[in-house]
Amino acid sequence: MSLRAKSRSIVAAGGRAVPLVLGAVLLAGCFDEPEIEDRWTRVDVIASNVAPFQTFSAGSQDSITVQAKVTFRRILTGYAVIELRASTIPTTAVAIHPDAPRVPMATAIDSIIANSVSCGRATRAVTGWDHLIQNFTLGFTGAVPATSNGLFLLCYLADGDEIELANGSDSLVITPYTSTPNEILPVGMELGIGP
Repeated sequence: MSLRAKSRSIVAAGGRAVPLVLGAVLLAGCFDEPEIEDRWTRVDVIASNVAPFQTFSAGSQDSITVQAKVTFRRILTGYAVIELRASTIPTTAVAIHPDAPRVPMATAIDSIIANSVSCGRATRAVTGWDHLIQNFTLGFTGAVPATSNGLFLLCYLADGDEIELANGSDSLVITPYTSTPNEILPVGMELGIGP
């Protein structure tokens, strides 16, 4: 075989190999792992009568209603919780609103829950499995404190135990699921306290 024929056959073989290599590279890009927001169970606010950064009068009793949805990414049983919380963490130290980056917000919500007290809440039992989307609307009356470093409306998932109190009535003790170990993205909004 002549040198010219050899070079043509190498070029031809290379020409056939290039599309195969490009195809393999493109396909490999299609199989990247989805973002955490698409892999973890997430809670989203659909509508609310409360807006992010809204100011409430100190010491007031306010009706709060939230329409939310949970997009499950694994089997999970527990409670959906909508809760008003007064925190020692100031609102200026965190970014809590429905459009905030979800993973840092989830970590901040875990800290807020650990460093705050409830000012009212509503719960609903939920059970879900991968790809199930569950919508719910919850409402309650929130007792706005006279002062607080931070006031937050949080939507999260929790484990719960129903107990009977000494007077015979039932109560629900909730234990919030922490975000990272349970792969859950809660949501919330910063609120303010005014005169």
